[in-house]
Amino acid sequence: MTTGVPTPVTGAGPFRLAWQRRRRSAVRFWAGYRTHRAGLVGLAALTLFAVVALTAPLTVGSDVAGATDAPGQPMESPSGEFPLGTDRFGRDLLGLLVWGSRVSLLVGLLAAVLSVAIGTLVGVTAGHFKGWYATVLMRVTDWFLVMPTLVLAIALATVMSRSLGTVILAIGVTSWPTTARLVRAQTLAVESRPYIERAKALGGGHGHVMSRHVLPNVMPLVLAQATLMVSSAILAEATLAFLGLGDPTVVSWGGLLQEAREAGAVSSGDWWYLVPPGIAIAAVALAFTLCGRAVESVLNPRLGVDR
Repeated sequence: MTTGVPTPVTGAGPFRLAWQRRRRSAVRFWAGYRTHRAGLVGLAALTLFAVVALTAPLTVGSDVAGATDAPGQPMESPSGEFPLGTDRFGRDLLGLLVWGSRVSLLVGLLAAVLSVAIGTLVGVTAGHFKGWYATVLMRVTDWFLVMPTLVLAIALATVMSRSLGTVILAIGVTSWPTTARLVRAQTLAVESRPYIERAKALGGGHGHVMSRHVLPNVMPLVLAQATLMVSSAILAEATLAFLGLGDPTVVSWGGLLQEAREAGAVSSGDWWYLVPPGIAIAAVALAFTLCGRAVESVLNPRLGVDR
């Protein structure tokens, strides 16, 4: 017998509903992202770099950096055996370039995550609490903004031990102010909305308001800023390695440029020692920038970024 009462849908719990909303959001995001040709080019390039980095132990081996059993003669020009020539120790530069992609991408990603995390924490708390707390945080942020980031990173890397952790820390703790400023402005805009007042009136504390209402609304900005920060972090890592402040026990693109400088590749015209690492750094930085601009345009259509 039909009573006219709708039968409740089984299995539609809160977790399933949340997953469905996230899935629809991801589909909408991809539909918007794939309309950006430059963003697709950047994504394809990053996919290629990621595959090359992940498969490096299989394609070039884990002992490519060993100088004791180098397969070639020092500073050989490109040939069939060594497509990119050899370095000053006789090592295959193509293998070093492939292996160096792992370090450069890893340092760039981790440094960008650290920088964006610090900037998000400072920006959200400064925008929420206001008063003297926000004033102090913003004055510290302004101080970091007026100081050259590279100089601060060099100073920090100089006084600490030479390791990948030091490079990541030096880049991360000196490049967060821009993110903090952007996140604070977005937090102030979110805090002015009526539902924030209702949440506070219903007893929502500071942690509830920041984690459940403010942070989800600033995450699109944080995501776009993170993709843009990776390219800056990779360039900063290459600069520190070129100045001799990186980890001497690992191979990176910046480290290859530093070794080329020490070997006198510039004065002797050994272009194969300089050009490939430089092109790799420029290409991956450009790819992350293209992806970041596309993500920023999709998440904030008002920007009107060219496609």
